[in-house]
Amino acid sequence: MTAQYRVAIAGCGGMANEWIEYALKRQDIEIVALVDIRLESAEVMAEKHGISCLKFTDLKQAIQETAANLVFDVTIPASHFTIATTALELDCDVFGEKPLAETMEQCNQIVALAERTGNTHAVMQNRRYEPRIRSLRNLITSDTIGRTGYIGANFFLAPHFGGFREVMNSPLLLDMAIHTFDQARFISGANPVTVYCQEFNPPGSWYEGNAAAICIFEMSDGSVFCYQGSWCAEGAPTSWEASWRITGEKGTAIWDGLGIPYAEVVAAGDQSGKFVRDYERIEGQTVEMNSTFHHGCLDEMFLSLAEQRPAETDCRDNRYSMAMVLGALESAKQGRKIELADFMSSHLREKSYRD
Repeated sequence: MTAQYRVAIAGCGGMANEWIEYALKRQDIEIVALVDIRLESAEVMAEKHGISCLKFTDLKQAIQETAANLVFDVTIPASHFTIATTALELDCDVFGEKPLAETMEQCNQIVALAERTGNTHAVMQNRRYEPRIRSLRNLITSDTIGRTGYIGANFFLAPHFGGFREVMNSPLLLDMAIHTFDQARFISGANPVTVYCQEFNPPGSWYEGNAAAICIFEMSDGSVFCYQGSWCAEGAPTSWEASWRITGEKGTAIWDGLGIPYAEVVAAGDQSGKFVRDYERIEGQTVEMNSTFHHGCLDEMFLSLAEQRPAETDCRDNRYSMAMVLGALESAKQGRKIELADFMSSHLREKSYRD
């Protein structure tokens, strides 16, 4: 029986293993091509996973010779625009690693091309597919704390990666912050309106570029999202999922990024005259998920194709998360608040923030 999805995998580095392992679990997927600029990398990947398929160094040739209808883009960020536009023009759907692209102009072009061709482009935002953040989101959307006014995320870690991250201009914002920014959009259901950002490199940092940042976003629901982060903060680390505080009309929701979130809301009964009111604790509910992180996101991507609807992380949606990253970088550069609607619609900014 012919598989429904004929997949060409672009990029055969370490992350491709995660995508291939997922694909091999599904009976409706056939991996028909492995593509890498180094042919030997594709050959090694095929042997490692026992895949019998053609190997290529050129994606266009791979699609044309194998009749692929879906491309997994697991290449480096600098290649995402070329991979996406090539695949979409050849009538393929695309599922890709973050980021959507390297510039706002490229993001806009991918969105426009997906709309023109009618094909799907969805981005891997795996941090959405975690039971605890879904529990936190449910606390917010169920009106437990009332209308949201403030969302705060603290991200303080000290990973000694070595390699390219330690020589990047803006390692925290460029390589990691999009996860937290996308989580903030997911939790709140709101999009960014403005951003003010200050980047800096703290004493003791082993990064050449700015490894810390404070960002203030005004959101479309009237709330404010404040991000404080550092990748050179030794001691008392937060979770990789960040530490969250969301305040609303009735109370506050808390998630340390590790356990189950909870809320504290004003307790029922007459509390008039009290200087500090009494609060009631409400535990977040456990959310059951068949798959999490990468595999959970891929489940949703394939479900969206089956249901003929945009994925949760469709390029049109993900463009707003990219605007938070690229807008924050522009704000730090200019030293002023950036209006993100203007920034997103601008066709003049071609600057790439890649090193």
